[in-house]
Amino acid sequence: MRVVILCGGESSERDVSLASGRSVAGALLERGHEVVLVDPAAEAPVLAGPLRPGAPVDGFAVGKEPPSPADLPRLRRRMHAALTGGPVLELLRAAELVFLALHGGWGEDGHVQALLERADVRFTGAGSAACAAAWHKGRAQAALAAADVPVTERVLWQPAASDLPAAVRRLVAAGPVVVKPVADGSSVSVHYVDSLPQLARVAARTRSGEAELIVEPFLSGREFTVAVVGGEVLPVVEIELTTSVFDYTAKYQSGAVSEVCPAPVPTEFAAQLQELALRAHQALGFGGNSYSRTDFRCDAGGEPMCLEVNALPGLTATSLLPLAATAAGWTYSDLIQRLMDLSPR
Repeated sequence: MRVVILCGGESSERDVSLASGRSVAGALLERGHEVVLVDPAAEAPVLAGPLRPGAPVDGFAVGKEPPSPADLPRLRRRMHAALTGGPVLELLRAAELVFLALHGGWGEDGHVQALLERADVRFTGAGSAACAAAWHKGRAQAALAAADVPVTERVLWQPAASDLPAAVRRLVAAGPVVVKPVADGSSVSVHYVDSLPQLARVAARTRSGEAELIVEPFLSGREFTVAVVGGEVLPVVEIELTTSVFDYTAKYQSGAVSEVCPAPVPTEFAAQLQELALRAHQALGFGGNSYSRTDFRCDAGGEPMCLEVNALPGLTATSLLPLAATAAGWTYSDLIQRLMDLSPR
């Protein structure tokens, strides 16, 4: 099969996506597919290809910090131009399948999916509507709560547009909180905050833009994640942290955190997490032809709360979905082939 892999892109998760794309390319070549690796935000979008089975694929190391926000507008302009006309769009239309190894930004909020749907291009993962539903954490958590998926209290705040809401003051007074962008991924810009002065410093870095923050109580219990591939729920992964929050550095630097799968928990608790992950997957519109990864953290009493649902989780060598797939008895190339096979023809 002729497959174009889209990776890189214009988000803060650009480096992670470039690493995912190369990992996916290796798996597809192993399975006998022809591959073209494309970064639509790059000055020269075709990174490699067409590659045929047996061809080598260079690796890519994820940096300790995400790309500078100052670079993102330029990358976004290039990406928009590439996906709306010219040789990249023609390359996508000529492919038998487009494999989306994009993470964050337009790759995960539904923009790219909508463009591919309009161009009648077959691609992996969820459609634009489900991606958009999952991307905004505030709206997603409201939908999850309506589907009886437990979520914690949350307050949305746009520092550039308003003073500190009374509800946020109350949360900080009650104990530590977690502050993060309402629409971003890969634990980028996640902050553990235990005082109003500290919160003011976090907000000051946001005031120059239009970013909206979500503020929620810090949950002191264990952290888990559960992937759903089609209709199959994979084993539970536990994320054992040495820091307060699972941030970008911990997630993508080898050895920074311990990830255990299957999680060492009672069978009944694992089944509860898996049922909640499937319910979350369905509540946000992810169907049998898509996949997702749902993150949970427990409160002080051990009750799991849903943090978010990821529409295009990472596929790097250290990512959580491949770890869960291994515990289910799949090789990495098995996982990639299954994600391809889910896409409707």
